[in-house]
Amino acid sequence: MSETKAQTRQSAVPVGSRTMAAMGQAPQKAKNFGLTFKRLLTWFRPFRLHLFSVLVLAILSTSFTIVSPKLMGNAIDLITSTLMLHLQGGTAEFDHPAINRVLLLLLAFYLFSSLFLYFTQWIMAGVSQRTVQSMRDATAAKLRRLPLSYYDSHSHGDILSRVTNDLDTISTTLQQSATQAITSVIQIIGFVIMMLTISPSLTLVVLATLPLYAITTFFIARKSQPHFAAQQKQLGLLSSHVEEMFTGQVVVKAFGHEEKSIDTFKAINDDFSHAYQRANFISGIIFPAMNFISNLGYVLISVVGGLWITSGRLSVGGIVAFIQYSRSFSQPIMQTASIANILQSTIACAERVFEVMDEDEEQDPVLSRFKPPVHNENELRGAVKLDNISFRYEADQPLIEDLSLDVEPRHIIAIVGPTGAGKTTLVNLLMRFYELDAGEYSIDGQSAHSLSRSELRSRFGMVLQDTWLFGGTIYDNIAFGRPDATRDEVFAAATAAHADHFVRTLPEGYDTVLNEEVNNISQGQKQLLTIARAILANPDILILDEATSNVDTRTEMQIQQAMKKLMKNRTSFVIAHRLSTIQDAEKILVMDKGSIVEQGTHSELMGQKGFYYDLFLSQFSAEPETALES
Repeated sequence: MSETKAQTRQSAVPVGSRTMAAMGQAPQKAKNFGLTFKRLLTWFRPFRLHLFSVLVLAILSTSFTIVSPKLMGNAIDLITSTLMLHLQGGTAEFDHPAINRVLLLLLAFYLFSSLFLYFTQWIMAGVSQRTVQSMRDATAAKLRRLPLSYYDSHSHGDILSRVTNDLDTISTTLQQSATQAITSVIQIIGFVIMMLTISPSLTLVVLATLPLYAITTFFIARKSQPHFAAQQKQLGLLSSHVEEMFTGQVVVKAFGHEEKSIDTFKAINDDFSHAYQRANFISGIIFPAMNFISNLGYVLISVVGGLWITSGRLSVGGIVAFIQYSRSFSQPIMQTASIANILQSTIACAERVFEVMDEDEEQDPVLSRFKPPVHNENELRGAVKLDNISFRYEADQPLIEDLSLDVEPRHIIAIVGPTGAGKTTLVNLLMRFYELDAGEYSIDGQSAHSLSRSELRSRFGMVLQDTWLFGGTIYDNIAFGRPDATRDEVFAAATAAHADHFVRTLPEGYDTVLNEEVNNISQGQKQLLTIARAILANPDILILDEATSNVDTRTEMQIQQAMKKLMKNRTSFVIAHRLSTIQDAEKILVMDKGSIVEQGTHSELMGQKGFYYDLFLSQFSAEPETALES
């Protein structure tokens, strides 16, 4: 995460200040530059008129800038011609009106150029932000439609980087580099044309320096690329180390590793500093080298131009204007090289975003609006049937094969087994986080696949071992289970979960805002709130994944009582690690390697002295006879 934030801050730096680094380091390459670039352009279709306005305004702004040195040269010629007459003994007066007209026109050109440039940047900023906003909305909507398997196969940091850092890079490039690219190309063409109108011969001298620019840039960039790569690597290691040490500060202090942590940080920091210095020292040679080449041309032009002035082939104003054009000629060339490098990284970022947009979505055959189920005390709901289902995460590694299960309404089904037995996978299949490879799955006699996922999931309530609360008030976190619930219903759910007491002892009560890390309440209190949220949802079927594992013994007893009331009229699937908590279940499923190897009540399974018997005894030191009595 730290590395991502650092990269985001770097990408937000204006293009002008990034030129040196951009020309020196190797850009991230796109796999298919052409297709991705064309696809990125399609996002600009709604703004065609705006882009045409940007092009016209950029041409006007640049044209005024290009013509200005020629006007300045005309003003100088008016002055020098009068001075020459005076030196020759003449009595000519300065043509002040003509000089003033040229200067006023020059002032107007600079003013209009700045004004048009402002409107160019303003329009382009709006276009880029609205374009990236559309891309960000489309990406976020896409992520909501992707299956859980996508999140299992991609790290959270990678997904976050695509939505934030990659889109931010695209936004920065569109807003700044796009306008600069247009103006740079126009400037290069305009400068060449204006120089040709003054002196074709001197123009050839300036153009002869172009290969020197290209060779110098390529050579220096090639030398600096390995050092920039090392710099980015060390930055990643530095960010990773800092994040690990700060998040694990308690463990570091507990084991007395403060000095070792500091030494590791110093070593990585030294390597980063050395790589940074080497990379920026080499890339920093680019601008002095460019200036040296530019000065070579400047000296040559000045010498030849001076000789031509004495021979009358060129006026003083003409040579001054030409020198100004030649001095300005290198700037758009360097900007164009920099933008071309940045564009490579931008297209690579766009390609990563488009990869998300092209992912296969969850297919929902039914897209109907639904209402949360309304419970009737006498209505039997929550029958679940699995008929010879099979599932595998990878084609050559079967996990669940030919599993069948018939669950009656309002029964408590406990699921036990060693790590990797398939307990959580079975729950994920019930929620249709994953799709079956084979077999049938029905709820209350209705095929699960005839329901939309939203309809199916509205019938489930989940309380997981890993609590999830968002930054907001405690009230909002509980009401997340049923947003249309009244305040009294929220308070009742909290009371049933034994959370009401501790909430009301907080200074702000239910209006207490949970911070970003949700560390202003204890782990056990977090679990109480998630249980209250499930109670408020009032579902047909409950899924409990060791929901009381993070609370103390006294609170656990209270929660167990609340859970019994909650599960009384609902089908409940309880993933249990502590077997002592599920002895009252109507049915216990014992899973191993994706199959149900045993099932029955606690007494029946203990009597069989099989897999469950061994699991149970492994958690208790009592003799078998004592364990059976429990």
